[in-house]
Amino acid sequence: MTGIASLARRWGRYKWFAVVGRAYVPLDRLVAKLSRGRATALGLPSLLLTTTGRRSGEPRTQPLLYILDGDDFVVVGSNWGQPHQPAWTANLLARPAAVANVRGVDIPVRGELVRGADRDRLWADLLRAWPAYANYADRAGGRELRVFRLRREPDRVG
Repeated sequence: MTGIASLARRWGRYKWFAVVGRAYVPLDRLVAKLSRGRATALGLPSLLLTTTGRRSGEPRTQPLLYILDGDDFVVVGSNWGQPHQPAWTANLLARPAAVANVRGVDIPVRGELVRGADRDRLWADLLRAWPAYANYADRAGGRELRVFRLRREPDRVG
């Protein structure tokens, strides 16, 4: 883990970091776009998830931290601890087919909301990767942060 990533993990639990982070997302998107997904500004494991807007039908891309569970990517709809679910999670629930760009490679995926014991297991793994998720969950006003498994779909073209 890079020095910047280490600092981000340490500072991620503070509310000021979430405020700065939300403002920082456009820069992270730009870095990811210019590097074709090969780099992110913080050096943490992240992907660009492109979903289809549930109302607009337009592609919507969001940079997200991820962990691996076997061959699957696991992501969280934390929305930096805000009380409402992030739009990309509603898009993924409505239209599960998506594309994850990981290190510059487009990977067709299908999003599945994770529940029950599997969610509990993955939540513990997610907290090890990004401890600030616990703080985001506390600040989210009682909403459960959605956890998604992104399964690769090799037969579908991204």
